[in-house]
Amino acid sequence: MKINLKIWRQSSNSSNGNFEDYVVDNVSEDMSFFEMLDMLNNSLIKQKKSPIAFDHDCREGICGTCGVTINGRAHGPLKGVTTCQVHMRSFKDGDTLIVEPWKAQSFPVIKDLVVDRTPFDRIMESGGYISVRTGGAPDANAIPISKNNADEAFDAATCIGCGACVAACKNSSSMLFVSAKINQYAQLPQGQVEHPERVRNMVAQMDKEGFGSCTNTGACEAECPKEISVDNIIKLNSAYFKYGNSK
Repeated sequence: MKINLKIWRQSSNSSNGNFEDYVVDNVSEDMSFFEMLDMLNNSLIKQKKSPIAFDHDCREGICGTCGVTINGRAHGPLKGVTTCQVHMRSFKDGDTLIVEPWKAQSFPVIKDLVVDRTPFDRIMESGGYISVRTGGAPDANAIPISKNNADEAFDAATCIGCGACVAACKNSSSMLFVSAKINQYAQLPQGQVEHPERVRNMVAQMDKEGFGSCTNTGACEAECPKEISVDNIIKLNSAYFKYGNSK
């Protein structure tokens, strides 16, 4: 199959970017989207041209580094998968694909399709942990936890921090990411001790990084590759109203 590409090219955050057109022939429908980009990059290298920079690591939907926007949708046309899990069978021969990096002020472009997501790291540093002594792993049933709480904590913990919620939100809000990281601890006894402080610190850091407020449109949940629920945002707002102004 033949695929037409319009890809955002930008040499650095301080330079202006633009779309460049490419045509990739002999694309197999069994290729992943990134394997198709690999084919394009091999061709560009042979032509002594600069290859397209894009972020990736596991290519299994686990690490969260691979996020790009395809035809206006974070991670592409499929629901519940990351960009690296999209295969070319999702497109038709002759299709034109517009490929862009995450568009958010808090995620500045490093090069081409690669953005700087270290704001997420700083949010995690501000409270995304519990203070415990390290050592041997305790027995799994040492602390009784209800199944409902365990399930909610696990569902929240499936967040891979890819940033699709920010890219999908018209206000570039990271509330889905922050609420998931807070609620994965809030459901468990180990995380409840520092819960008020965690809520205050992580929300404050989120605001400091320049992310917008929640728009209540639900675009974040719709595009999240792990289908994190906006119920987490509701719980975070409730906790912030309770603990946000206390010290």
